[in-house]
Amino acid sequence: MGLKLMPQELEVWYLLPSLRKEIAKVFVNEYKISQKEVSGIFGMTESAVSQYLKSKRANELKFSKSELEEIKKYANKIIQDKKNYHKYLFELSKKMRGTKSLCDLHKKRDSSLKSDCSLCHSG
Repeated sequence: MGLKLMPQELEVWYLLPSLRKEIAKVFVNEYKISQKEVSGIFGMTESAVSQYLKSKRANELKFSKSELEEIKKYANKIIQDKKNYHKYLFELSKKMRGTKSLCDLHKKRDSSLKSDCSLCHSG
């Protein structure tokens, strides 16, 4: 039957890394922040940030255009208030719960879910 996943597991394994990846891309490409500074904001190694930027990490979840715009808004909030990075990442992850992108990935990764599954939308 395959792996049965809870929505929270998808958030930890896929959503948070994918959000970090997209935020790192905004920081480096649009704000011209160094990988070293990004790693300091995120509290992770420079090599992890490098892997995000080279798409060697967090590639399974594909965000819609509107979701990417929302991520950019939060990247801007983080730039203005770097000390509260985790607060903004948490707020953003809550906004992304139950999105079509995450739901589609959930169905792809958990073959036990039916096409009309509403697990992510039930809470």
